[in-house]
Amino acid sequence: MTQINHGRVRCPWAGVSRSMQRYHDREWGVPTHRERVLFEFLVLESAQAGLSWAGILHRRDAYSRVYRRFDPVRVAAFGTPEIEAALADPGIVRNRAKIEASVNNARCFLELQARFGSFATWLWGFVDGEPVRHAYRSAAEVPAETDTSRMLSRELRRHGFRFLGPVICQSYLQAVGLFDDHLVTCFRHRAGAP
Repeated sequence: MTQINHGRVRCPWAGVSRSMQRYHDREWGVPTHRERVLFEFLVLESAQAGLSWAGILHRRDAYSRVYRRFDPVRVAAFGTPEIEAALADPGIVRNRAKIEASVNNARCFLELQARFGSFATWLWGFVDGEPVRHAYRSAAEVPAETDTSRMLSRELRRHGFRFLGPVICQSYLQAVGLFDDHLVTCFRHRAGAP
């Protein structure tokens, strides 16, 4: 069911909570080339694997604290003490495999930055530098994964990344705006930056 609030029609999932509504209205699907934001969503989306996005979003401030405001250089330097501290922090999902993967992914992120000048340059190459604007009429039409998300997942794994399968990559592409998957009835459809 489409969510209507303050006269605005939103994608159905946005009505779960105020924080989900704010996220939907201000961030989801907004194209970004900002490196820290791109890294942040790699961390958050991989943490989401098998869990709900609302639960991860609720823990976002704690993730920001633990992951040094999503600075990939600082996260890449994490050693055993930082990993153990993260595992002891009740504010995040305390899954050793996911935490260790995020440190690994920070290192891989920096390698791609060095190789391509920025992670954004590499990432946006998957959509030829322009957001893909879909025209879905219902949530049932929005695919869980696409050829692009499968290709991104394959390439990320080839570069050493972990916990970023095709479904998580699809969510990532939507979150950082490579895909505009707001339903055509949503006030954010094709809106660009809020």
